Amino acid sequence: MIELKGRKIYKGFAKGKALVSSEPISFYGGVDPETGIVKEENHPLEGKKITDKILVFPKGKGSTVGSYILYWMASIGTAPAAIINQETETIVAVGAIIGEIPCVDKIDISKIKNGDILEVDASNGAVRIYNE
Repeated sequence: MIELKGRKIYKGFAKGKALVSSEPISFYGGVDPETGIVKEENHPLEGKKITDKILVFPKGKGSTVGSYILYWMASIGTAPAAIINQETETIVAVGAIIGEIPCVDKIDISKIKNGDILEVDASNGAVRIYNE
């Protein structure tokens, strides 16, 4: 087990499989909120479902509507279980807070691989990696 320490963006705890992107994500236009599937063409996660995954990506991008999309996804059950970023910018931070999605940033995401089992203790800014 490896523990990484970061900064709490929104409290909470989640455990699940990592879904990792080396590229930023736009929730407005880049993710189908009804299905939780990434639809941005040529994105590393194109066609992947983020629902109930620990979503790991450097930062968000795009329209501020992305905050509402995260909230909407949380309200209908298609949101990720938690979010881990290198740098959480305002769009993702607001979406995580209003959607009550555990979120941590200031994490070296290069240490996390797709399929790793993660525990996100966002209240304490901790991410634990259990390699499969």
